[in-house]
Amino acid sequence: MKGMDEGKKAFVSEAYELLRELESQLLELEESSDDELLNSVFRTMHTIKGASAMFGFDDISTLTHELETVFDLVRSGRMTITKELIDLTLASRDNIFEMLSTDDTDGEVGVLNLDLLGSIKKLIPSIADAVTGSYEDHGPDLQNVQERHDMKMYWIRFLPGKDLFMDGTNPLNLMRELSELGTCKIYSMVENIPELDDMDAEQCYTSWDALLITDKGVNAIKDVFIFVEDRCELKIKILDETGGVSDAEQKKLGEILVENGDITEEDLQKVLTKQRRLGEILVEEGVISSRKVDSALLEQQHLKDMRMRQETAKEALSVRVASEKLDGLVDLVGELVTVQARLSQFADMKDDANLLSIAEEVERLTDDLRESTMSIRMLPIGSTFSKFRRLIRDLSGELGKEVNMTTEGAETELDKTVIEKLNDPLVHIIRNCLFHGIEDPETRYAKGKPGAGTIHLSAEHSGAHVLIHISDDGAGVDVEAVRRKAIERRLISEDDELTNDETVSLIFAPGFSTAKEVTDVSGRGVGMDVVKKEMESLRGDIEIRTVMGEGTTITLKLPLTLAIIDGLLVKMADSFYVLPLSLVEECVELTGADIASSHGKHIADVRGEIVPYVRLRELFGSNGSKPDMEQIVITNADNRRVGFVVDHVIGEHQTVIKTLGRVFKNVDGVSGATILGDGTVALILDVQKLMLYAEEDELKTIENYQRSYKRGGSL
Repeated sequence: MKGMDEGKKAFVSEAYELLRELESQLLELEESSDDELLNSVFRTMHTIKGASAMFGFDDISTLTHELETVFDLVRSGRMTITKELIDLTLASRDNIFEMLSTDDTDGEVGVLNLDLLGSIKKLIPSIADAVTGSYEDHGPDLQNVQERHDMKMYWIRFLPGKDLFMDGTNPLNLMRELSELGTCKIYSMVENIPELDDMDAEQCYTSWDALLITDKGVNAIKDVFIFVEDRCELKIKILDETGGVSDAEQKKLGEILVENGDITEEDLQKVLTKQRRLGEILVEEGVISSRKVDSALLEQQHLKDMRMRQETAKEALSVRVASEKLDGLVDLVGELVTVQARLSQFADMKDDANLLSIAEEVERLTDDLRESTMSIRMLPIGSTFSKFRRLIRDLSGELGKEVNMTTEGAETELDKTVIEKLNDPLVHIIRNCLFHGIEDPETRYAKGKPGAGTIHLSAEHSGAHVLIHISDDGAGVDVEAVRRKAIERRLISEDDELTNDETVSLIFAPGFSTAKEVTDVSGRGVGMDVVKKEMESLRGDIEIRTVMGEGTTITLKLPLTLAIIDGLLVKMADSFYVLPLSLVEECVELTGADIASSHGKHIADVRGEIVPYVRLRELFGSNGSKPDMEQIVITNADNRRVGFVVDHVIGEHQTVIKTLGRVFKNVDGVSGATILGDGTVALILDVQKLMLYAEEDELKTIENYQRSYKRGGSL
């Protein structure tokens, strides 16, 4: 936002990240009511609320405050997670995102959805009115107490004798004195108070539980009760001896109640087999009062909060860096790689032992720095996967389908630049899975499938690439329907004979769609052609495997990084070229005898397999005479082996990719350039594009020879 100061800009940037995390957490929470997820949601909203109020975003603070109130009820067991609650929270998240996204020169945010706010508020009274019992609150919330190493957390139970009033002692004064020792929350236990007719006004029927955070010792607590110690039962338990967060551990409610002596282990085991919340069951069974359950819940919540703050403290050790600074660092490392190559080349020319030693040391340090810098740019792809839970949830509801999303390999890392460009292709693929792949529940039941379909996202490393698989268990691609549509759109003729894979690949044609009608989700033919173009811009491949009636798997093959690659440096005449080393299989010699035996065709026999090749000298119009013995660089791309004939193979080269600029932007067959150690520019070849370029003139003819060769025919 143009009119914002730096503080507000920092808040907005952090809020965007928190909102993305919140969406993912909510979708997971809907599927699994996990306490850790619930705490994460609460903590995220608490952070947004506090920061928004600090920077004057009052509407955002108001909205998150109401949400925090609702989720606090959920954490205390007084409310359960429902679809309505998740829907309202997701809608609130979207509203906050829209408010922050409003581009206003005055730095003002968008409009708060008052209807949404009202719907959230309606959830609160209906729950609060049903709560029986309360606690006396002394001082601020325990979870907001500042961490100090000299602070301790105590659980205290005060059970006075019935004759406590006889000498004029007022137990409420004792509780007030206790609260003066620090931050304190006190529960009064009133379950032993008899009916009015049976009550003796001179007897004490109430007891108290307290949670106290103080820098005082146990003796200070005992001193509060020193004059009644012979007429009461006093229990003191240290929950956190250090005052820090390292000792905070998660305890189950039953463990706390047994530890406090409120129930026996037998009582606990008796009710654990039931499915409702333990506290509710114990109260209903008459084993314990609701007040004691509330007290134990408060203790449990404190331990949860302690652990949450421990996680937050660990997160604080990380440093947030603007992506522009990181990109600048990568550019500098790229320049350093180029200078290091110049130094190594110069050292070889001088043949000085000391200089060579220095060059080798610089090369080692440069390699380490390059690897370290590139690892900083690597991000787990799981964050990208989690974005699509919301998309699948919303679209499946709109289409009347039931769809589950599963993931695998979320820890697989990929360059942040690749991840940023991967979002749109994945959106289009998943939308196609939902619209064309997954059937409605009735159709799935009729086919013997479960009513809910599954979309599975997985990622794995494969050499210098990452493979991303998007699978569904839907109807699969109707190959005949694709063929009919392709003939109708004159992409192919009726006489063309295509394999199933070739037919399925027609869905990447611009404007291609088999949908019978246009909807908000699909039908305009915009989607898979976008995926193809994006994959080409990322120097990646895409592959489709489908089985009619069983489902479809789309595989994206992506390079680990777009900044620096390992390449194979080759030379033709006076020009240098680089081929991506990840696509290179081997290098073989091309002799005059090999050329003569192929009868003028650009094919070579490589250990019994016919491999077509392309002469880069002819393709790029290189001048000068060719050497007596040329080299063929055998590459494998799109599951096809093609060779590239060059004059000389220089060897491996660490290639810093430079863009060619606007003038050479649309040059086919070249994806970029790099600078060699002596300052010479070498072009980086786009192997896939060169294969397609040469296919019209050579490869179709070559494939005919390949088929003849396999049948035993002669070349």
